[in-house]
Amino acid sequence: MPDPRLLQLLGVIAFLNVLHLVDHLLRGDFHWPIDEQSIGFLVVATVILGGMGLGVWLYRAGWVGARFWTVVGMLGLGLGWLSHFSPMTDQPLSVIYQGYGAPWAGVLAVGCLILLMLSVLGATAFAGYLWKRQSHS
Repeated sequence: MPDPRLLQLLGVIAFLNVLHLVDHLLRGDFHWPIDEQSIGFLVVATVILGGMGLGVWLYRAGWVGARFWTVVGMLGLGLGWLSHFSPMTDQPLSVIYQGYGAPWAGVLAVGCLILLMLSVLGATAFAGYLWKRQSHS
């Protein structure tokens, strides 16, 4: 039986992820006409949101459980770290903040990303707890 609290956390993550994708759009990471950077952006967005949607469907159907979400969450944390927090990234928090003319917009974009990452961390920890609890019963 799917845990409704985990489903709610996944909904929060999906919402914050859409807001973060809008941030990328506003900062010009998607080009028209489509080029290779735009294709990469579309692939990542599709894999993340499509994968979450498929995962929720499989979770609700009982085909995957908390272990699945623990692994997916760890992968998401790794992707977020590599994309915005690692020393190798070309899109650190300072670039996100400076991508806007108004300081409030930069703070909002950075805050959204931080909330997204904290939500992924929380959901991953909670899924890990559920996985451990299920394995002991």
